[in-house]
Amino acid sequence: MANNRSTYNFNNVEEIKSRCNIVDVIGRVVTLKKAGSSYKGLCPFHNEKTPSFSVDEGRQTYKCFGCGEGGDVISFVEKYYNLDFMEAMEMLAREYGIELKRGGGQGSGKSKEYYEINRLAARFFYRALREHNNPGYTYMRRRGISDETLNTFGIGYADDEWTSLTDHLIGQGYEPEKLVEVGLSSEKDGRYYDKFRGRVIFPIINTGGKVIGFGGRIIAEGEPKYLNSRESVVFQKKNNLYGLNVTKDYVKKENRIILVEGYMDVISLYQAGIRNVSASLGTALTENQARLIKRYTSDVILSYDADAAGQKAALRGLDILYDEDLRARVLVVTDGKDPDEFIKAKGRDAYLALADEALPYGDYKLKRAEEPYDLSDNQQKLKYIRDALRILKGMKPVEADMYLGMLSEKTGISEQAIRQEFENGKDENGRTAFGNVIAREQNYREDISEAEQQLLKLMLIDSDYVKLPDDIKDDVFNDRVSSSLYQAIQAEDKGERPLNMERLTEQLDVDGAQLLSAVTAKIIPGDRENEIYGDCIRFIRLNKLKNEEAGIRSRLRNPDLSREEMEKLMQRQIEIQKKIKG
Repeated sequence: MANNRSTYNFNNVEEIKSRCNIVDVIGRVVTLKKAGSSYKGLCPFHNEKTPSFSVDEGRQTYKCFGCGEGGDVISFVEKYYNLDFMEAMEMLAREYGIELKRGGGQGSGKSKEYYEINRLAARFFYRALREHNNPGYTYMRRRGISDETLNTFGIGYADDEWTSLTDHLIGQGYEPEKLVEVGLSSEKDGRYYDKFRGRVIFPIINTGGKVIGFGGRIIAEGEPKYLNSRESVVFQKKNNLYGLNVTKDYVKKENRIILVEGYMDVISLYQAGIRNVSASLGTALTENQARLIKRYTSDVILSYDADAAGQKAALRGLDILYDEDLRARVLVVTDGKDPDEFIKAKGRDAYLALADEALPYGDYKLKRAEEPYDLSDNQQKLKYIRDALRILKGMKPVEADMYLGMLSEKTGISEQAIRQEFENGKDENGRTAFGNVIAREQNYREDISEAEQQLLKLMLIDSDYVKLPDDIKDDVFNDRVSSSLYQAIQAEDKGERPLNMERLTEQLDVDGAQLLSAVTAKIIPGDRENEIYGDCIRFIRLNKLKNEEAGIRSRLRNPDLSREEMEKLMQRQIEIQKKIKG
């Protein structure tokens, strides 16, 4: 069979390697046992009685020391299933729900060139920080960063001239258009100039040791404070973590990773001797980043800034990690400090003491849910319980069961009543399990998902988003308030924008008008509208699948099910779980 590796572009290869854990893939056909930092088993490519086949989860490679076979996850699938490269890619993509894009025949060659451009740029910045006095070196030393740590992370400096790096790379024979593509230069009116100026430079290096992008921290006054490389063939933020190339062995050794927000947090903690640390790249934690972490450890401590944005990011990150079956906890830094400030003020031991006290997933989410309420007030107490039950319904059954008892102890409400509300919200007389103490109040910020609100915002922006896909059109706006706003937008939609907001408001009650105001205030970047729309639709489809699976689990508990019905339900459950995993 022809082994044509140029049909799919480079991003496809990188995404498959990032998302397909080699231990999972090989473990389906080879019995693997943990042996130190790797896994061992009998080689599937030759007959042997003593295991000589080794799989390294950190490096995502396999090697047989008996027959010499070795490679990555794609080459294993090629060899084991007797497929060519394209067929192996397609098989893994189907299994992991990855969309392959054809027509990238030049991707591999382009990526090699981009890696080389980034490598030369990293060397240029590195030398600039060290060869003469400069504000970048002064700034980092003032922040307490040693030369050893600067060297370990390859920290550099971009001067405040306009074309230093651009001129250097053009002098190395690279076309200025390619410097723009990789995100090192910008262009205006046919003139090319450096994107990073007057900044300390943090090279972003993947776990394979290749420079894929840069982050720059401004030294003087100005915005943005931090500037990152644009995404390119070689750089996708969602697939990488800052500093993991340096710290991955420490993560494996400690079997725990501390995840922080920024470059300086990673560097400060590392210098203080806390080396099992990494950071997401200026973006919310992604599923791919969680899967990357899973290669090295299943224990994650989120140590984000103590401000509102940092704690909101921690809540989002917890859900991502929890869905990937990682043990997730939150370290709450005291005194309103970020990890960098705290470690300098209090030291390593004080920080590690906080890490040991990090709150587990359920504890942290319930603690945050409690903050707005005064539990000495019965009405507020009942509101808190209902918020807490929404959280518990998203947890695994055993964990939820444990927290139900804790919730009863905390609030003084009987565990029986709380369990009734959790399971169906009604007692045998059809009343809410908490009685008629208060009527349930609609809180659109909690009851209406972010996906629904984003979709409504998109509909206000462009008529093309008003018509929903047929497979989910009845599953999106089930809440009374969001449904009323959607119907009002449909009624006013004549294909033109902006809509007449006065007429739109007239069709809504007070709750609907409040939701409209909140949705209108949302900001969606003009170049990301289609991307955000696609994310919302995928989120809603995922929730639909999860709800169907929950219904099947409930039906499987029925003792009167026939064998045939049970088999059909179990088969459907497997199909749903595969779709959810993808």
